[in-house]
Amino acid sequence: MLRSILASAAAAVLIPAAAVLIPAAPASAAPVVSFTRAYYDSPGKDTRTNASLNAEYVTLKNTSKATVNLSRWTVRDKANHVYTFTGTVTLKAGATLWLHTGRGTNTASHRYWNSGNYIWNNTGDAAYLRNAAGKQIDACSWGRGSGSVAC
Repeated sequence: MLRSILASAAAAVLIPAAAVLIPAAPASAAPVVSFTRAYYDSPGKDTRTNASLNAEYVTLKNTSKATVNLSRWTVRDKANHVYTFTGTVTLKAGATLWLHTGRGTNTASHRYWNSGNYIWNNTGDAAYLRNAAGKQIDACSWGRGSGSVAC
């Protein structure tokens, strides 16, 4: 009988202690790829030349220690203009990628929306980054300002 009482008492003490050892769910982790800057107002007059369009861009940085596959990820604005990363698009650990509004030849660090119009509103807008499954990974927003914003 004493042995049964001791075993029950020990179990009552050990079970709560074991519950403390179960790790809590991790806090929401920072995005692996995030916006670092948005240049939403290209310098000079808005002439819609390719040079002016390409001076409007957002930058993305891979903050992880591994390469990230951006294939089928999207960048969009409040008006739902959507850029989709097509083909094989990888962003190496610590690397930065520039997404320009105008036309150009895509490289590992520069991608081009190929738009003939400005995407980002000078009076305020937001950029949203979504992964291939459509989950929002990061966002950067701004109001009327100096023409660029750190995200």
